[in-house]
Amino acid sequence: MSIFDRISYASSDLAIDLGTANTVVYVRNRGVVIAEPSVVALQTIHGVHSVLAVGNDAKLMMGRTPENIRTVRPLRSGVISDIDVAEQMLKHFIRKAQGQRGRMRGSPEIIVCVPSGSTSVERRAIRDAASNAGARKVWLIEETMAAAIGADLPVTHPIGSMVVDIGGGTTEVGVIATGGISMSMSVRVGGDRMDDAIVSYVRRTHNLLIGEATAERVKLLLGAARLSEDGAVPAAVVKGRDLVRGVPQEITISQTEIVEALAEPVGQIVAAVRSALENTPPEIAADIIDGGIIMTGGGALLANLDRLLAAETGLPVRVADNPLDCVALGAGRVLEDPSYRGVLHAT
Repeated sequence: MSIFDRISYASSDLAIDLGTANTVVYVRNRGVVIAEPSVVALQTIHGVHSVLAVGNDAKLMMGRTPENIRTVRPLRSGVISDIDVAEQMLKHFIRKAQGQRGRMRGSPEIIVCVPSGSTSVERRAIRDAASNAGARKVWLIEETMAAAIGADLPVTHPIGSMVVDIGGGTTEVGVIATGGISMSMSVRVGGDRMDDAIVSYVRRTHNLLIGEATAERVKLLLGAARLSEDGAVPAAVVKGRDLVRGVPQEITISQTEIVEALAEPVGQIVAAVRSALENTPPEIAADIIDGGIIMTGGGALLANLDRLLAAETGLPVRVADNPLDCVALGAGRVLEDPSYRGVLHAT
């Protein structure tokens, strides 16, 4: 019996957006039940490694652990870099998503979202991690297709649409029409690269070393693709370690500086979109003029990025209603609606 033919008692089936920064889990007939950081805290006692925390609890420990505890992000640039830790993380999220009722129903079938540019080896690693975490059957779907479905685009109609999904590790640009991806492009630039750019900028210009969590906080507070036209330039206090004196130090940093720090990764995202448009078939390009570009993913929330893309492309650009969960929502719709079965890849 296929994933599409079983009746509602199999409601423990899952759709998972396994992201570099966050993992979002959708349960059949229940919707999104988990949206937590893709972080695992491992503890070592007498040479034996064990999972201490996963998700939100593990992220709180980042940069604040003793020698016998380390925090691991098992995905980098949208693909699995540590399959053993990824399996442990998936097991945790699957158990948490299913709850007691789901565990009584047995192993679920799972749809996992993957970058369009991932290799067969990288896709096999994702499949193996999901299978070893307890999946009975694993299906794969490209992130851009799932994002388009989650954003309510007419993916099964002969109408072209463009989606730009900016995640933690990758930016996926997809042109979709008639139930397939006409053209796709994946660049390994996303929220993580933005955080790294902020760390490098603060170190280079202020001789201050800040951690990954601090850089992310600064990005959320001050991050922007360009300054707003209202003239207001917000600022924030940043704390770290002075590289000259070796003592804790705090500075005030302005949004102008953060815009400068993010110029390179933002420029790479814009270049990817422009390149995708240059390689789009003319009939679909005509549709995109009418429908515009849809942005999804956490990176879509970067202030003024939609305006910058609109200025650089001359096309209307809008952010999806729920950009953070859009990919998981699309994969969940595929899980529940047999009419989308053609967009899945069996493994």
